[in-house]
Amino acid sequence: MSQPFRDHYFHRAKKERYLTRSVYKLQEIQKKYKLLRRGSRVLDLGAFPGSWMQFIGEATGPKGRVVGVDLKEVEHSFPPHVTTMQRDVLEPGLEEELRRFGPFDAVVSDMAPSTSGVKVADSARSALLFETALHLARRLLVPRGHFLGKIFQGSEFHALLREIKGEFDFVKVIKPDATRKSSKEIYILAMRFKHPFQGSRKPRE
Repeated sequence: MSQPFRDHYFHRAKKERYLTRSVYKLQEIQKKYKLLRRGSRVLDLGAFPGSWMQFIGEATGPKGRVVGVDLKEVEHSFPPHVTTMQRDVLEPGLEEELRRFGPFDAVVSDMAPSTSGVKVADSARSALLFETALHLARRLLVPRGHFLGKIFQGSEFHALLREIKGEFDFVKVIKPDATRKSSKEIYILAMRFKHPFQGSRKPRE
């Protein structure tokens, strides 16, 4: 088993009792763009092991609602306003299940595929997960809601970016400081959703 990546952010996470260093990517984005607000309802896709949920739970406060979804079971203990679900985001019935907690003020996705080392294949799998998160955001966001999604840079990236720019008032491509230098991952932040999703588009098969 490979050793965890130990750097400034790793040790800081341990000291501040966050589950992983990835929390500082979201923290940096929140500090600059105010994606999360007190009392907000937030959907966290790819939530395992739970560091983003820890931070979102703090940012939204006890009057908010946080729902985290991941293939893996999130075992960390959270306050009552935070709910975890062990589900596959590609399951057809997930959207209806999530409607019980929504609509959401923000949808965030830190989902990433298991990498093969083949750049084209990995970026295609990442794009599919990103599109799935975006599809759920279209279906579950309130008007003027926000979306944040991780994606690997690849051939699908620019087409997806153009699509998003037509649906949100503000769109920004971000590579947080806490991202490892060798990583191909970036985030697309899309704020102020223009309208509830009305069409029948679904992520491609």
